[in-house]
Amino acid sequence: MTRYEKSPVGTHSGLADWLMQRLTAVVMAIYTVGFAACLAWHPPASYTDWQAIFAGPVARLATMLFLAALLYHAWVGMRDIVMDYVKSAALRLVMQFAIGLALVFYLLWSAAILWGR
Repeated sequence: MTRYEKSPVGTHSGLADWLMQRLTAVVMAIYTVGFAACLAWHPPASYTDWQAIFAGPVARLATMLFLAALLYHAWVGMRDIVMDYVKSAALRLVMQFAIGLALVFYLLWSAAILWGR
């Protein structure tokens, strides 16, 4: 295979993936600081207080954005690890599919938790 041919499994632009991983890290950092400030300002003392924090649409959307950023960040990292260390193309494809499926499941599960009342 020449360097101009694409590998059948998982080749992407390294710079774009690097930038997206940094962008997702910034989103997660902003959410973490904001959420920590919210908890410091109004510390929850009970389960009802925790429910109240996530009752509003802004908190739900911000949390969903955080989780989507986290899962995409995890996808880029795990995909790179699999691409670097798994030499068999078939096994690499199966592992990437399983990881991607798990991350999509986690995203849907998170949405069900946040909006499933």
